[in-house]
Amino acid sequence: MNDNARRIARRKVAAAGAALTFGILGAFTVAAPARAGSAKAATPMHPAVKYMQVTATELLKAQYRPSVKRFADILARRADVHSIAMYSLGRYQQQLPKKQKALYVRGVHQFMARYFADQAHRYRVKKAIIEQTPRKVGNDWLVRSKVTLDNGSSYNVTWKLKKTRVGWRVRDVKVMGFSLTFLQRGLFYKFLQKKRGDVGALVAALNR
Repeated sequence: MNDNARRIARRKVAAAGAALTFGILGAFTVAAPARAGSAKAATPMHPAVKYMQVTATELLKAQYRPSVKRFADILARRADVHSIAMYSLGRYQQQLPKKQKALYVRGVHQFMARYFADQAHRYRVKKAIIEQTPRKVGNDWLVRSKVTLDNGSSYNVTWKLKKTRVGWRVRDVKVMGFSLTFLQRGLFYKFLQKKRGDVGALVAALNR
């Protein structure tokens, strides 16, 4: 992929990513591996896959009645908002005053919820299949899925989950190979560069 094609793909993912992330709903099924015979007991579902199924049920309701509050509630229960927020700040973390940290995380939480609510109506999912066997990478589990939209286009979507002390949480989502948290960090960097690294300005903007 050349640079121009990659830029176009990034823009496409940035536009569709939120809706796909919180719109992998429709006919959400689990792709089970083939069994040699019906006499064999079914393989127990991995907790990460089961977690994604439960999450999808909540997202189904939110997609058809989108609101900032509904998505904010889902993010609070299902996403590792703190880790996402700190990753998004990247090299500017050291410039975030301790007294503003909670306000910053709250702002990122609301920023994501607003974006998801705004984008949810644009993309309707016809079919989505989640693979039953996740892959462990370090402390994270990757759950892969394939999404088909009403217009026939399809996307490979990978969910990154981690088992935390409060349960499973989504830490990132990759659409077409592009990380949504990475794209969000790019947006924050662009803003901060314009503001000469003023993290306080970012915190204020996120909480408007």
